[in-house]
Amino acid sequence: MAAATALSAAGCGTADDSPGKPEAGASSVAGFPVTVDNCGVRTTYDKPPSRVVTIHQHPAELLLALGLKDRMVGTAFPDSAVLPELRKDFAAIPELAKREPSFETVLDAEPDFVYGGYGSAFAENEGRSRKAFAEAGIDTYLNREYCGKKRVTMRDTYDEITTIGDVFGVPDRASALVADLRGRVDKAVAAVRKRPDVPVFVYDSGEKTAFTAGGKGLGNDLIGLAGGRNIFASLDDVFGDVSWEQVVARKPEVVMIYDYAGSGSVEQKKRFLLSQPALADVPAIRNKRFVVLPLTATLVGIRSAYAVDGLARGLHPESFR
Repeated sequence: MAAATALSAAGCGTADDSPGKPEAGASSVAGFPVTVDNCGVRTTYDKPPSRVVTIHQHPAELLLALGLKDRMVGTAFPDSAVLPELRKDFAAIPELAKREPSFETVLDAEPDFVYGGYGSAFAENEGRSRKAFAEAGIDTYLNREYCGKKRVTMRDTYDEITTIGDVFGVPDRASALVADLRGRVDKAVAAVRKRPDVPVFVYDSGEKTAFTAGGKGLGNDLIGLAGGRNIFASLDDVFGDVSWEQVVARKPEVVMIYDYAGSGSVEQKKRFLLSQPALADVPAIRNKRFVVLPLTATLVGIRSAYAVDGLARGLHPESFR
């Protein structure tokens, strides 16, 4: 799902991480200070961050879409192909590690801000706690999807972009990006509004059991917006294991495969599902109806809006002819 040219032009959690607001008081930078409450950490910024390390791909793409390449001094853990419009800028930023970098590696980049995509970005048992960074004089921000309090929706994506725009002093760019993404989602939703919901089974990985998307993650909301129904929406978590008997009983008409590094290729996943005798009569398997989505497209970031359009076309192709 390619991002639109508007991304270049424009530039993990809950909705309680409201966009940052200027506080009263003098500041040498227009629009500052800005105070943000993020996953229980309250930070006041007297000026925008100028040296940023991102851990995980979706925070990096969000910053690039806001035109902040010149403030990025390191990335880490790319887990899918970079959006074509952002590929050149992404490649120009030093890659600190193939997975989460060590605390010392991050410090070597001399950042004043670290933006983590998954909770593991700030794993305490690996020495990368937010407290450790604070003690080193470095501000941190965790993608709101991983604040872990309630169900995540597209509203969280819009709020995340708005908050980051405030922190970096580019609120107009953030507003333009949000307007573009919201418009794309609204257009896709309108196209399938009168169509019946399609039962969808999300297959992330697993053989003895199926690791699937539950009702708390953004993936669940994307399916609903695209005219589908997650058959495991009642699972009270972002992800969880279910039995194959449960999959069979719920008769999904489409299998949505999550694609990301380290989980096996899409073709391997398809071969596995098609080779299982117990799944032979499941409508999605019998009719070989698969929709593929990069895992990064199901996270709070710029890709999720494009995911709605792609999913809607996969679930209701007749609405886009």
